[in-house]
Amino acid sequence: MLTSELMNKIRHIELKTRHLVNDSFAGEYHSVFKGRGMTFDEVRKYQYGDEIRTIDWNVTARMGDAYVKRFVEERELTVMLAVDVSASGDFGTVNRFKRDLAAELAAVLSFAATTNNDRVGLLIFSDEIELLIPPRKGRKHVLRIIRELLAFEPKDSGTDLKVALDTLSRLLKRRSIVFLVSDFITDLETHRAQLRRLNKQHDIVAIDLHDPMERTVAKTGVLLLEDAETGELVWVDTNSDTWQSQFMKDAQEFELAKKSVFNATGIDRIYVNTADDYLDALTLFFKRRSRKARRV
Repeated sequence: MLTSELMNKIRHIELKTRHLVNDSFAGEYHSVFKGRGMTFDEVRKYQYGDEIRTIDWNVTARMGDAYVKRFVEERELTVMLAVDVSASGDFGTVNRFKRDLAAELAAVLSFAATTNNDRVGLLIFSDEIELLIPPRKGRKHVLRIIRELLAFEPKDSGTDLKVALDTLSRLLKRRSIVFLVSDFITDLETHRAQLRRLNKQHDIVAIDLHDPMERTVAKTGVLLLEDAETGELVWVDTNSDTWQSQFMKDAQEFELAKKSVFNATGIDRIYVNTADDYLDALTLFFKRRSRKARRV
């Protein structure tokens, strides 16, 4: 049952994200994510400036006047949002939790897709498939996706990227756009080959969520830290220079390992911080994709 608080949150996200889509992303989304190609639309009389190669010689011979074939972009795409709801998403020290950030990003991408008449679906996963909403069009469908992301209570706390990738591979029969939304707190190297295969079949974009405290911890004395996904507890002395040095080293190695896998598999990554405005990260992604498309 929807509470008034949840309904207000859904309305707030809808207003905010629709505004962003209309002002910033509708055109960029359309230009970056092309349709499946060109499809025949109609035959019409030749007009000055039309390319000669588009002339339909059979119709021209029958009608006695020059006619050309007109083609339009086959626009409709399928966009799949694969969102990690493992327990590490319920963490955030600035502005919002990673889980709330994931919901807003998914809303922006959903409205961008439906504005362009594309279908959008949702796969929620932890260490199992928690929920699957097949791709459809329309505002009501997008609102359902947002509602599920905000209200859904996962059964499990871990992360199993393999089960999500396997499901996407079975589910998506035609080339689709897949936004993989996660903090990727897992051994990403073990999924390298699977990610590469899936990215050849589809267009995979990784949205990598993180919080500033996952890279830097202030010196605040002895703390009891809990691993959200395993429940493991450990006491640490944040004043210790040795601990601080090791923590930063581990964070840097983790980041380099992720970057290596995404680079090797050809997957574009959008790096989003809970402390920052995700508008900047999305804008940078669209610009980078546009430059790449022009080079190709």
